[in-house]
Amino acid sequence: MTTHVLGDTQVLTGRSLRHILRSPDTIITTAVMPIAMLLMFVYVFGGAIDTGPGSGPYVNYLLPGILLITIASGISYTAFRLFQDMQGGIVERFRSMPIARSSVLWAHVLTSLVANLLSLVIVLGVAVLMGFRTEVGVLPWLAVAGILILFTLALTWIAVIPGLTAKSVDGASAFSYPLIFLPFLSSAFVPTATMPGPLRWFAEHQPVTSIVNTIRSLLAGQPVGTDIWIALAWCVGILIVAYLVAAAIYRRKAS
Repeated sequence: MTTHVLGDTQVLTGRSLRHILRSPDTIITTAVMPIAMLLMFVYVFGGAIDTGPGSGPYVNYLLPGILLITIASGISYTAFRLFQDMQGGIVERFRSMPIARSSVLWAHVLTSLVANLLSLVIVLGVAVLMGFRTEVGVLPWLAVAGILILFTLALTWIAVIPGLTAKSVDGASAFSYPLIFLPFLSSAFVPTATMPGPLRWFAEHQPVTSIVNTIRSLLAGQPVGTDIWIALAWCVGILIVAYLVAAAIYRRKAS
């Protein structure tokens, strides 16, 4: 049974990836907005923003938040592609075939993961050209990659929900706007200590801040403290809840 599911997921993932390879502008478009933000904040606002002593170039401080915005931008395409399959009858056709039902959703999730990783590489490359530097070794980079993958999976399963339930194309992708905006209310662009009381409390207790702080510390070679455990708890918690909700909706629609 497991082999059957894995095989079906592999075939359907290959189908989705071929669609992306035929339209690489999806990945480029996903990276354009984060790159524009990176350029604007570093070259326009960077000189006026004080991130504290020892924080290094502003691009180093800013990059973790931009990477999360890249993911939040990219997962809107997952909802869009799934919505198109639902409305176009492709999912109905798949259900009439002898394939594992769960493989349909997992194919979209894995496609999202690959596409978002490619977008992250593009954004990281631009950041390096802008002066981003780090002297950490392989292990911190692997930890950063693991957190970004976990965050991508969590947001992707959130994207599956509107992909299954939306009534229009705009409705399928509009959910991503609050997710893109959330890093602005965190430590992604400025230290939370500079924010007024209520906003500071929200910024310090929402998931993006702990994730950004963890990635920033890892890339700077600094101790991560408890932030990493808070970040992992947020990512895993969101992933589990989103997966259970999406799976329940899919089962109801497939019955």
